[in-house]
Amino acid sequence: MNSQFDIFKILIGSSTDSDFENKSVIIQGITGSFGSTHTRLMKTYGTNIAAGVTPGKGGSKFEDIPVYNTMEDATKSTGAVISGIFVPAPFFYNAAKEAIDNGIKLLVAIPEHVPVIDSIKVYEYAKKQGARMIGPNTPGVIVPKIMKVGIMPAQPFTEGNTVVFSRSGTLMYEVSFHLSKSGYGQRLALGIGGDPINGTNLIDSFELIRDRDDVDSIVVVGEIGGDAEEQLADHIIKTNFSKPVIAYIAGRSAPKEKRMGHAGAIVYGNYGSAESKIAHYLKANVPVAKSPREIPILLKEQLKR
Repeated sequence: MNSQFDIFKILIGSSTDSDFENKSVIIQGITGSFGSTHTRLMKTYGTNIAAGVTPGKGGSKFEDIPVYNTMEDATKSTGAVISGIFVPAPFFYNAAKEAIDNGIKLLVAIPEHVPVIDSIKVYEYAKKQGARMIGPNTPGVIVPKIMKVGIMPAQPFTEGNTVVFSRSGTLMYEVSFHLSKSGYGQRLALGIGGDPINGTNLIDSFELIRDRDDVDSIVVVGEIGGDAEEQLADHIIKTNFSKPVIAYIAGRSAPKEKRMGHAGAIVYGNYGSAESKIAHYLKANVPVAKSPREIPILLKEQLKR
């Protein structure tokens, strides 16, 4: 696995590999109402927020965190390779490019309504520069008891060996709550993002944990619309993915051609329908829960095999 794309090394570090052991985080847009609120929560959780960036606010402090005018100054001061981007969508492209140009390897892109062309350009630029983007329109990523970069509440998540990948933010919280309540803590929970373009898609996410000894199972939370789940199911079959996987599809009862809240969640005919996704998962021997409460029950059955 190429270390430049290993989120685990970036977020957790490795005793055998010094790459990305600096788990400092820079928050771009730290003094905005959204950024400031979640910076407080991330810091309270234990995330090492080493610096913030807001043009024109350089030299000030927020919650004792130094604020810089530019990412160049912030990265030189902290050595951070992780950035949480909380700037408004129109400013996302410039903020992301500035971060990548100054050594950021993991961008957690929170804003919604980012123009698709901007998402594509940042995705391609990040890939070219050996960086990875999560999002945009993501709740973020959390490694329970270690750090969180994003807007998710802390309470639903507990430490464990199940990984949760979710296209829905709120369902990521709900599913993790039911898992935690049943004794299945999470090694990592990652929000794919609700936009048509994802910096890290479901297949990318599965490849991150394929060979991890500290991950024993995966829960993937999808929704109607697009073909991400169909592609993932085909990938599981083609690559003989061996870890137990449980799936959940949101929007099963939605009428056809109904547009949901996410930009990627739209169904035309059978394309992207719940029936299509469930059928593909069943071909890949992936049980599909009918409700979030059923996920731990199915997971228990799979782990016994």
